[in-house]
Amino acid sequence: MTKEELYAHPGWRWCSSEGAELHTLLLGLKTTFREKLEWLEEAETLTLLLRAQRESKRKAESTPTPKNEPSSRDR
Repeated sequence: MTKEELYAHPGWRWCSSEGAELHTLLLGLKTTFREKLEWLEEAETLTLLLRAQRESKRKAESTPTPKNEPSSRDR
């Protein structure tokens, strides 16, 4: 963070529900359509990765462990 960014920070003004809403609206006005699309694509990628991780974890938990190997819970 640069010195200019630090001094330009609005402080506690955005730390209330009304301030957060105004900040969101301000960001919406300042960002271009292209930037908004890029943000949505990144959010979609993150959502897909989290979903795949949940599914792989669910599959790993549902597969039975062999009798001679201790399960991860026993370690």
